Amino acid sequence: MCNDVKINIFDSHAHYDDESFNEDVEAVIKHIKDNGVIAVMNCGSSFEACKSTLELSKRYEIVYAALGIHPENVNEWNEDVYKLIKANKDNPKLKAIGEIGLDYYWEENPHKDIQKKVFREQMQLAKEMNLPVIIHDRDAHKDTLDIIKEFPEVKGVVHCFSGSVEFARECLKEGYYLGFTGVVTFKNAKKVIDVVKDVPLDKMLVETDAPYMAPVPYRGKRNQSDYIEHIIKRISEIKDLSLEEISNITIKNAKTLFDI
Repeated sequence: MCNDVKINIFDSHAHYDDESFNEDVEAVIKHIKDNGVIAVMNCGSSFEACKSTLELSKRYEIVYAALGIHPENVNEWNEDVYKLIKANKDNPKLKAIGEIGLDYYWEENPHKDIQKKVFREQMQLAKEMNLPVIIHDRDAHKDTLDIIKEFPEVKGVVHCFSGSVEFARECLKEGYYLGFTGVVTFKNAKKVIDVVKDVPLDKMLVETDAPYMAPVPYRGKRNQSDYIEHIIKRISEIKDLSLEEISNITIKNAKTLFDI
């Protein structure tokens, strides 16, 4: 751990069902648990990922499940996915609808209108099930915010936050948390650092997006939940608070949002 200070970690967004963990997920989960990770929110992104997320949450005590269809995969959204999610309404490990949202970055993604339609339908499902949402927003800030505002009863987190301070304040006004990844440790991370400076402590979550977004000094390698110590260290420097304070508040925030 950083500076030999042992801290606890709640990873609010990961994908341990990703194929990059196929060979050693058991060992990785044991390792992160031994290194202070007390909980992981594993996020579905496709129909198959939702099923494997449920399996992981059943197998590992520290893994919780978010179920949803990622904007890249919205063509998979159908009655079967809807039924799978609804069938788990009494599953104590199901804590959120996600990862849902909009991604206008990749040209090959489904058309914006389809993404917005499926985003709205999954927001409606979250409302019906009284669950928070985990939102993916890439190059789609205005449409994301517009749809968030259509569902004032639904709360959640904008994961891997990449917007401006102004956009962050709009999301906070709607009662949302902001999720911060390893990007905060990158040299060119001025925009996200400005957001970290501005956002209230009680609205911050920390996350890996594992296996992606590994923080410095692991940038470019496969990410895992205990690497969040480097994210917490950077946030503690920006906020001028101790590692323990950032660890404690981000755990409290995640437990509050996900009702754990």
